[in-house]
Amino acid sequence: MSNTHPQPSILIIYTGGTIGMIEDPETGALLNFDFEHFRHYVPELKRFDYRIESYTFSPPIDSSDMEPKHWVKIAQVISDNYNLYDGFVVLHGTDTMAYTASALSFMLENLGKPVIITGAQLPIGKLRTDGKENLLTSIEIAAARNAEGLPMVPEVCIFFENRLMRGNRTTKINAEGFNAFRSFNFPSLADAGIRIKYDTKLIRRPVAGAPLRVHHLLDTSIFILTLFPGIQREYVDAVMQMPNLRALVIKTYGSGNAPQKPWLFEKLRQLDQRGVIIVNITQCSQGSVEMRRYATGLQLLQAGVVNGYDGTLEGTVTKLMYLLGQNLTKAEILQQLNTNIAGEITLSDENSIPN
Repeated sequence: MSNTHPQPSILIIYTGGTIGMIEDPETGALLNFDFEHFRHYVPELKRFDYRIESYTFSPPIDSSDMEPKHWVKIAQVISDNYNLYDGFVVLHGTDTMAYTASALSFMLENLGKPVIITGAQLPIGKLRTDGKENLLTSIEIAAARNAEGLPMVPEVCIFFENRLMRGNRTTKINAEGFNAFRSFNFPSLADAGIRIKYDTKLIRRPVAGAPLRVHHLLDTSIFILTLFPGIQREYVDAVMQMPNLRALVIKTYGSGNAPQKPWLFEKLRQLDQRGVIIVNITQCSQGSVEMRRYATGLQLLQAGVVNGYDGTLEGTVTKLMYLLGQNLTKAEILQQLNTNIAGEITLSDENSIPN
């Protein structure tokens, strides 16, 4: 093990969110996370033969207020404590959880230990909370080892409602139900029933002998353009006039199609010629972009638009932030966009860069 303690050691990082809000039984008020109070509401923690400690953001960050600077802080906490713990559980609000998980998957290069992100739809002090099961199972997964003594899941993952999902493949799909997250284009890495069943062939492993490398630089000069019937030229013109725009994510129809408006393709071509990177992802929850399938997709390809394959919005946006922050040339960024860096896309034979 990486430390001198005989039992697994887990660091819980509380960033904010519903799971850590504890209801005062007398007043009904929600109080911020305090780990000792947390132990009171989750007495099952004592049954783990683990060393469990915590780090709390002060003040806690509401999920809606989560920013790249907070992703950097989470990555730094993991980096600073990397040799002291065997796994990390990040407690996080659900609204932007998939963005945080996606960003960390790129920022924590060659990660060799589990980083399990979880949360809840109801506070931990509520009788019907989903937070208790999410927390306990996340801790168990973060501590799990295979027969060789290696971590079962050395990845950034989201665990929610009995599913362990690759972080950069996950999106929030339900604002009220306990089944808040899904990974539509990639199978679960594990399912938690009576036993936790891991699909080991899907789990990524770090490069043997290579150290963890943490990337802190992110560039948010990105805009998301969603196509819709009746989209006006003025709308796209406003996007083109944005100062310092470096990348555009365009959400298209179906398998990557756009309306056959000559002015739209010309605007996108002008953006490409300005050096702006344009990535095509589908508005559909499931499926992949294939720009050579129909004429409208082919026109996007000819305008310089890059294939986003089956990536999520969260994964695509954070991958761009990461790549733009690496001081790469446009050609190098395009190459990386066509590379499966952290399990975020399924590559097809289609070449997204026009001949």
